[in-house]
Amino acid sequence: MNAPEDLPCPCGHAASYAACCGRLHAHFAATGELTAASAEALMRSRYSAFVRDELAYLQATWHASTRPAELSANEPGLKWLGLEVKKHGQLDADHAWVEFVARCKLGGKAQRLQERSRFVRENGVWFYLDGEIS
Repeated sequence: MNAPEDLPCPCGHAASYAACCGRLHAHFAATGELTAASAEALMRSRYSAFVRDELAYLQATWHASTRPAELSANEPGLKWLGLEVKKHGQLDADHAWVEFVARCKLGGKAQRLQERSRFVRENGVWFYLDGEIS
């Protein structure tokens, strides 16, 4: 059986978790530095962090002006089913957006979250700012 790091990345890319979002999560865990190259890469890494309950990474990638005081781990039985990035765009050098659909299942009931997220880059680091659910 494959280790979770060898399985396809939860973000939807064909690469393994270790070669995709896992690189960002591991680098953060080792150094405290955030290294996503784009708003889309950050959004994908955040989805993978939700799947894997990487709460410290989620907190760190959330902009300080909108960051919740704490996050809770996934509810027991929650199964993340996939991520689809619909569209993304760059407004200027330091502002971008990503529209996505994330699917999960809890207690036998499928759920779908469609959001247009806003991102801001400060000192070369991308942060999730907020999102509008559609």
